[in-house]
Amino acid sequence: MDFMIAGAAAMAACFFTNPLEVLKTRLQLQGELRAKNQHTIHYRNVLHAGYVVAKNDGVLALQKGLVPALWVQLIMNGMRLGTFQFGENQGYITDKNGNLVFYKSVLVGGAGGVIGQYFASPFFLVKTHLQAQAVQAIAVGYQHNHVGTWSALKNIFVKSGIKGLFRGAGGSVPRAFVGSVSQLTSFKYSKEFLNQYEFFSGKPLLTSLCGSMVGGVAISVMMTPFDLIMTRLYNQPVDANGKGILYGNYLDCVVKIFKSEGLSAFYKGVGPMYLRLGPHTVLCLVFWDELKLLYDKILPK
Repeated sequence: MDFMIAGAAAMAACFFTNPLEVLKTRLQLQGELRAKNQHTIHYRNVLHAGYVVAKNDGVLALQKGLVPALWVQLIMNGMRLGTFQFGENQGYITDKNGNLVFYKSVLVGGAGGVIGQYFASPFFLVKTHLQAQAVQAIAVGYQHNHVGTWSALKNIFVKSGIKGLFRGAGGSVPRAFVGSVSQLTSFKYSKEFLNQYEFFSGKPLLTSLCGSMVGGVAISVMMTPFDLIMTRLYNQPVDANGKGILYGNYLDCVVKIFKSEGLSAFYKGVGPMYLRLGPHTVLCLVFWDELKLLYDKILPK
């Protein structure tokens, strides 16, 4: 049940934050492997990107990739948050006094994030492709031109098999580990601090809200470079054998981005990343806490 509660919380948050994920993806792909000021700038910032997408592709385009995004949240965050909650319930991440042990929380949170991200990879792949798709006038990155989620999964499977569906999955591991650890650990420590000093005594919702805001900052700063690399690996075109044309592997991707676009390129999209992950973290973790409280009331242990 821990895994289902976590997945439901993440899916609920996704409805509100998916538009920012679309804008983040566009900004991350803009100017791919091109030096600064040597490419057309379709999206100047997150607000301008939202306006441009709505004007050219329609308002509904801001929810592109929602179906695979929901599957990603169910699988990835269901596993990630569910594993962390299971570890806490079983005492695997706390000491005998119930206090969080840092290295244990890192191991459990990171492991859950990596496993969840890996198994959600086919949906994350298609989500990235769909969110990058745009009319020619504002297109950035490679355009895969999928019709929809299930059609995309079928076409990739027919062309490249299971291996094709999990293309780029290895590149998602660093992102998953860093993101999961930074978010969950900062969230739990923030809540412990607030509860210890009774800042919001008797107000669990406000405690969760403040803790999740800290988690949103931590995950945005730590994860953006890894997220950009993963987006590039997922969205690149492939040859007849399913091998990436732009990047040979993870390290090759890092080196090419650095040489072509400079160090600052790794933080492309950090604005919408926080604007998306901040609210998503808040909504997801608050929904998570509230659903757990509701479940405990309905079925007390």
